[in-house]
Amino acid sequence: MSQKILVVEDEEDLQKLIVLNARAHGYTCHRAVTGAEALEIARRERPDVVLLDLMLPDMSGVEVCRQLRKEDAFRNTAIIIVSARSEEIDRVVGFELGADDYVVKPFSVRELMLRIKAVTRRLRTSAPGATSEEVITFGPVRLDPVRHQVWVDDEPVTLTFLEFQLLQVFMERRGRVQSRERLIDDVWGMDVEVTERTVDTHVKRLRDKLGSARDYVETVRGVGYRFREAV
Repeated sequence: MSQKILVVEDEEDLQKLIVLNARAHGYTCHRAVTGAEALEIARRERPDVVLLDLMLPDMSGVEVCRQLRKEDAFRNTAIIIVSARSEEIDRVVGFELGADDYVVKPFSVRELMLRIKAVTRRLRTSAPGATSEEVITFGPVRLDPVRHQVWVDDEPVTLTFLEFQLLQVFMERRGRVQSRERLIDDVWGMDVEVTERTVDTHVKRLRDKLGSARDYVETVRGVGYRFREAV
């Protein structure tokens, strides 16, 4: 079954161009031109990837992203922001809201297709049956790779797709330092342009969500991060 993409874009020509190329790459596409329509279609169709413009006629794409990330049904949905806003603060805000990638307009269609391919590949490799079925437990943290669930002190914790991937890498390699460069390769993929600041933003969000277990994710100054053997 082909993966579903929801293209949220109010520029008609650009929307048609994205849909045409996505379909040529084998994806099933749905379209929305407003934020309200995007939320309605997303809840009905459950897309694997949402391409989200920030400047929509009825509400900000930021609000659409925020609402999707509040719902458990979209915990494993990849969100790629596609925007003309190119300032670092815009990227940081997008990632803090739970976006998985950020593409600046104007962009090459080839680059966008590579970004989509990267996030959908991560989705496939994290699907049930593609990873170890063994639940990973250490200290108060328990991670189920198949059900894509995390608990801290037996309380469920809602993580985005990338946050879950980061935590899984940290727990599987606990005690070993993970450089930002290696995390980019292993979590985001080598064919995606991600800065070290992006890694830091996602790690900060992960720590905040881990609550009492936040100190297990340790910063190794000048190198990267590691999941500590003890706190």
